[in-house]
Amino acid sequence: MNFKPQERVALFIDGSNLYAAAKSLDFDIDYKRLLSFFASQGHMVRAFYFTALLEEQEYSPIRPLVDWLDYNGYTMITKPAKEFTDNAGHKKIKGNMDIELAVDLIEMADSIDHAVIFSGDGDFRRLVEFVQRKGLRVTVVSTMRSKPPMIADELRRQADDFIELMDIKAEIQRRGGNGAETHTPLEDGNSNVEEFDPHVEIA
Repeated sequence: MNFKPQERVALFIDGSNLYAAAKSLDFDIDYKRLLSFFASQGHMVRAFYFTALLEEQEYSPIRPLVDWLDYNGYTMITKPAKEFTDNAGHKKIKGNMDIELAVDLIEMADSIDHAVIFSGDGDFRRLVEFVQRKGLRVTVVSTMRSKPPMIADELRRQADDFIELMDIKAEIQRRGGNGAETHTPLEDGNSNVEEFDPHVEIA
């Protein structure tokens, strides 16, 4: 990894994209460890987490995670998701957060030196190019080891650096089995919750 101790760093986490990448590699993210790991690489200014929420549901499976992150060092950016059923009868959620991530990164561009984007979405290539012109260094975190790879080639080429998710797995994974690490900042909330219903596909 290519971080400098004095540089101001901000994380921009596309929640559904990071969740899918980690799941494809068969591990769960421990968000407390993730934040600590990247905070140790430089001067952490902000850690944004972007996700859509099904607000019409009486209980959302992502709500405990959102609340935990909000109380533990993350800046939460959310919007209502739309649930629909496609022609094949599969339940899907439409909740793309690309615009929100792009706007916040552009707004932060003058306040940071290094942006770390947790997404492999090729749509971010032009955004990365734009903030690089403003003097930012950009690192992208995703994976090439899933099948198919979740990092778009054009995004990886544009970024100043690419971090393979598997290469930092030991630093950020949730510790399972006996002695599993849990965090309880709320009454019964913790960072070890499932982010999305596994039976629902994110569109």
